[in-house]
Amino acid sequence: MNSVIKTPCGEIRGTSGPVPGVTAYKGIRYATAERWKYPEIVTHWDGVYDASAYGNCSYQSRAFHPEDQMPGRAFYYNEFRKGETYTYSEDCLFLNIWAPDGGENLPVLLYIHGGAFAGGCGHEKHFDGPVWPEKGVIAVTINYRLGPLGFACLPELEQEAGHTGNYGLYDQLAAIQWVRDNIRSFGGDPENITVMGQSAGAMSVQQLCLSPLTKGLIAKAVMSSGGGVSEEFGKTSRAEETYGYWKEVMQTAGCQTLQSFRELPVEQLFQAWDQVNKGHQGMGLTCMPCIDGHMIPMSGAEAVQSGEFLDIPYMAGSTSEDIVPPIVFQMARDWCSLQAKWKYSSSYTWFFDRQLPGDEEGAWHSSDLWYWFGTLDNCWRPFAEKDRQLSEEMVSYLTNFAKTGNPNGSDLARWEPQAEGQAEVMRLGEGASHMGDVSMEKLYETMRNSHATGE
Repeated sequence: MNSVIKTPCGEIRGTSGPVPGVTAYKGIRYATAERWKYPEIVTHWDGVYDASAYGNCSYQSRAFHPEDQMPGRAFYYNEFRKGETYTYSEDCLFLNIWAPDGGENLPVLLYIHGGAFAGGCGHEKHFDGPVWPEKGVIAVTINYRLGPLGFACLPELEQEAGHTGNYGLYDQLAAIQWVRDNIRSFGGDPENITVMGQSAGAMSVQQLCLSPLTKGLIAKAVMSSGGGVSEEFGKTSRAEETYGYWKEVMQTAGCQTLQSFRELPVEQLFQAWDQVNKGHQGMGLTCMPCIDGHMIPMSGAEAVQSGEFLDIPYMAGSTSEDIVPPIVFQMARDWCSLQAKWKYSSSYTWFFDRQLPGDEEGAWHSSDLWYWFGTLDNCWRPFAEKDRQLSEEMVSYLTNFAKTGNPNGSDLARWEPQAEGQAEVMRLGEGASHMGDVSMEKLYETMRNSHATGE
């Protein structure tokens, strides 16, 4: 059933959602942006907007190379994208909404995808049709600029706009602002927006929660495998500290001016970026949020010491075979404990260890997303009743949290908020869900034996 509703931007037509009673609005343009300029939020369109198909993804390396042949990418390709078709463009600022028909003042859960700030989109298999609307929560997923398009830093750009970098983060902020301004038309509560992300998406959520620009926009936050602050993982640099790297990309591309760099064909931009990265192997992520003096005024460590971050409820956690498992778990637990130290809002830590059926990879980095989204039917794996029950529990915890800031429900194991110095967290996975400790020794052993790649 197609549905036309009125929004502050104009009329929009949705399409049938994954189950009766849910309408999907796909490919909504929330902002526009020229290369290395900050986004301008869409406030009007002419006619009836056709929201029946997903929008473009940001350009990324897989747009130019068969992903199943890219080193280290076959696993995630087979898991999340095999058999799917995606379109890529610099015109990529689109979001998707799944809303229960006839809803009013419902909580909103906005998801920011991961992918090392260089890949992914908001409509891969595991995101396609979240079950949250069946629990009375509106679902939103977004696309944002990636790689050199989303995170380049240059002094010429700082001179032009007053600051540089974080273009992808500003896209995310624009998406949150668009949802705040328009979600009431879809049955949502603009004062109750929970922002969620995994991996680079969790790191994005963390940066948004450290920013003064998001005060009053985000009611709650959920971070999987990347939330928290650490000197060992996801450390932010000042924008000017990255100028040399991006100047090298510019010179490798044969560009002498910002104008010629802006006009460079996008495939040549990515070729130059890839070539420079080959000479910087071992330096970690080359596209990252930076301290730009505007959105991100200080480092995470400085924010932790000063308490300059959003006082909102948090959920944070990781998986047992995660990327650097002891570090991302400790980051999550420490972040939730920090809220208790500052006497901020109650926050909740989880640890996911379900050994997914179908291979011997265990609870790998990103594996929990099938369960949080309730999209197990989109997956090739031979999931059992145990998996469906676990997903139902996790979806209930998540949607309860989106509604009230507390994940608990009468039919769920009691999830205690994280207290300062508390070791126990919610264990989700192999056994019955319960509060329990996590062996750091075992996580370090897993890290030493791991061959996992980031997603």
